[in-house]
Amino acid sequence: MTQIRALVVDDSQAMRRSIMFALQRLGGVVCVEAADGAEGLKKFTQSKFDLVLTDINMPLMDGLKLISHIRQASEQREVPIVVITTEGAAMDRERAMALGASAYLVKPVQSKVVLDTVKDLLKLH
Repeated sequence: MTQIRALVVDDSQAMRRSIMFALQRLGGVVCVEAADGAEGLKKFTQSKFDLVLTDINMPLMDGLKLISHIRQASEQREVPIVVITTEGAAMDRERAMALGASAYLVKPVQSKVVLDTVKDLLKLH
């Protein structure tokens, strides 16, 4: 199985840990953590990723700005982006999807839902 590189961006360390713990169950997943969108974007531009999981509400740069920056990046524009957020409103979902999010999950989210979403996006069936 090929290695999957995932960027996990959330200002909550506990949330990053639980997402990473879920992803580890896929096997062969290397997770890189970022505590906010600015750090996430920096790490994203310095390395190659197969997947990005991001929160929306974060200091310095929010997840929506991060999504729009990633979608403007030339080489990795197609990377699937999963939004995992407490923002359950349809308007928030629509904004994220319009900016280029691949999936939108509302916290609290079960690890099985995260895994199923990631498997679908990465076509790991």
